[in-house]
Amino acid sequence: MHIDLTHKTALVSGSTSGIGFAIAAGLADAGASVIVNGRTQAAVDAAIAALKARFPAAIVRGVAADLGSAAGCDTLFAAEPQVDILVNNLGIYGVKDFFEIGDDEWTRFYEVNVLSGVRLSRAYAPAMVTQGWGRIVFISSESALNIPPEMMHYGFTKTANLSVSRGLAKRLAGTGVTVNAVLPGPTLSDGLTGMFGKTIADTGQTMEQVTTAFVKAKRPSSIIGRMATVDEVANMVVYVCSVQASATTGAALRVDGGTVDTIA
Repeated sequence: MHIDLTHKTALVSGSTSGIGFAIAAGLADAGASVIVNGRTQAAVDAAIAALKARFPAAIVRGVAADLGSAAGCDTLFAAEPQVDILVNNLGIYGVKDFFEIGDDEWTRFYEVNVLSGVRLSRAYAPAMVTQGWGRIVFISSESALNIPPEMMHYGFTKTANLSVSRGLAKRLAGTGVTVNAVLPGPTLSDGLTGMFGKTIADTGQTMEQVTTAFVKAKRPSSIIGRMATVDEVANMVVYVCSVQASATTGAALRVDGGTVDTIA
């Protein structure tokens, strides 16, 4: 299968590092013009430079905007008012006991992880409908189904992503615009690399040894028994954004290594 996204413009929120950057790279490699987004101009500039170094012929630009607020989403839309592909990747996470999570933190997680995607989809979908083609993807998580007791505020936002994605797909039925959610499992992103740094330094183990031990201890239902790479997640997203995926909509597509223990 050859995925060709030439003449398509793709926006990936929160794409200066991690899964978001890998998605941006995958879309650029498939020929799309890519808009990266991050909170600071320095991070955006660095991501653009890295993508152009890997794909010299790619058309890549970026917008610095904090999408955890309505104002930030408005800034992004004003700078880039037309896209064919929207990947709502932006998300934050953190380990915290339920009884220590205050209202302000519940609200912050909801604003960043849920409302950023709602606001951007509301802004960009109408033009997709008018042109009769578009792709909207929400990056959810296996934590949407396996709610982690150590970060319930994260899990609940990822479940919300599934609800919004499914509902919006039904709302846009018959328009040529598909809406899907992709659910990564434990993934070796930049954030997790930093989280395991101390363990590696203290034990002398490799990153692979430490992360594999984490998966076996914390996600024992994983079938692959290791963390996924960001590129493995990005591959699914690129497919969902393709012309070939025209019959895939309203779906929750797992790239979780079999962590969610269901057959459906």
